[in-house]
Amino acid sequence: MEIIKNTNDIIVRLRRIEGQIKGIQRMVNEDKCCGDILIQIAAARSALNKVGGLILENYMKDCIKDYLDKNKGDEVIEELIDTMLKYTK
Repeated sequence: MEIIKNTNDIIVRLRRIEGQIKGIQRMVNEDKCCGDILIQIAAARSALNKVGGLILENYMKDCIKDYLDKNKGDEVIEELIDTMLKYTK
């Protein structure tokens, strides 16, 4: 399989998420309002889902390319389906 495309973009997004998580930890330690904390958790979850979606998109394109190049058929499709099911849990 290919390496993730746009690695720098992914790393920047992950570092931003890391900052969000640290901010949430501070909010908890400072006894901030639960509603505000939950909003920040939702924002971090959304950002993480976006990163996962970008990586999944890259993976899907790579699988399809592999399928077309090597005509592996069912093996490639089964691997893709398995990965998508695991990701969406």
